[in-house]
Amino acid sequence: MRGTLSAIVKPLPAELFIRRPADADSGQADNAYDDTLAHRSGNAEMRWESMAGQGYHTPTDRFFVRHHTLTPRIDAAEWRLRVHGDGVRRPVAFGYDELLSMPARTMDAAVECAGNGRRFYGTQQGLRAPGAQWGLGAIGVARWRGVPLRELLREAGVREEAVDVVPAGLDPPFERYGRVRRPLPVWKAMDDVLVAYEMNGEPLPPDHGFPARLVVPGWAGIASIKWLGEIEVSTNAVFTAWNTVFYRGIARQPVKSAFELAWDARLPLGEHLVLRGRSWSGRGRIVRAEVSFDGGWSWRDADHRGEHLVAAWLPWHVTWVPEHPGRHVLMARATDSSGVTQPLVTPWHPAGYHFDAVVQHPVQVVLG
Repeated sequence: MRGTLSAIVKPLPAELFIRRPADADSGQADNAYDDTLAHRSGNAEMRWESMAGQGYHTPTDRFFVRHHTLTPRIDAAEWRLRVHGDGVRRPVAFGYDELLSMPARTMDAAVECAGNGRRFYGTQQGLRAPGAQWGLGAIGVARWRGVPLRELLREAGVREEAVDVVPAGLDPPFERYGRVRRPLPVWKAMDDVLVAYEMNGEPLPPDHGFPARLVVPGWAGIASIKWLGEIEVSTNAVFTAWNTVFYRGIARQPVKSAFELAWDARLPLGEHLVLRGRSWSGRGRIVRAEVSFDGGWSWRDADHRGEHLVAAWLPWHVTWVPEHPGRHVLMARATDSSGVTQPLVTPWHPAGYHFDAVVQHPVQVVLG
């Protein structure tokens, strides 16, 4: 079923991506990603400036890549997705053509690494967290198409006493922990989770989970298992390395915001500028976006029009005329429909997860 293995298959041009290797000196006993394979595969972070003018969705060629090991090349003709376990009445298996023939749903949704923003624990708050030092580019929003997971589970006959649904990927085993297996509560699996086979109108590329992957709206990216090979349904709570050793207690993503600007972008003095960015939350719809041009002393509401999706992000824009040359710090913050607003400082996380504080984005204002 699996042929060749590659670190990352798609091109990673420097104008679109920043490579984020695992942290070799992290000493992570609790959330270790500093294995040989992680170094070899690396992580590819989207450059936010590459999203300028790209529309609502993240183009596939610049969608971030996060691997625990390597990209498998899977033959769809031989691939099967097994659904089994004591939480179903009968085991079933689906081939690729069978999956494509089932009633489908299209969904605009974000996938975001739990460690997105990790480097700001150190650069902004003075206490570096271990792991790949992501900026804010370990997120992407795509238009996914596939079959609701609940339909596959219904084919297998989910029992009333079912508790956890445990998808597993077909990528190579990660160290002694085996293949990635991350339990989902059955209520979430039966709600809005998608078994996706298309991304932005095309079959999934190898790096993003071909032939099929999960898309779990609002939850950390580890839940959206790539290269899906089996789904176990259990009548007991399931504990794997991916919800105990790694990603313990991590589910819904917090509120975050980013500018569609390069870090230390050079902006012209005295010109009327339109600055754009995006805000998102795993807890609900973004209802307000604000921007500060003076390091957080004052805030202005940003304008937002167009798509305003709960599971994805809200694009916004704001005007600014820089009046003084030199270094400036831009800040963006958002509030979601649950009432949560991004803080200026966030509690330190020992694995560097869920950095949701307002990011201080430096720019240089220069004479035209």
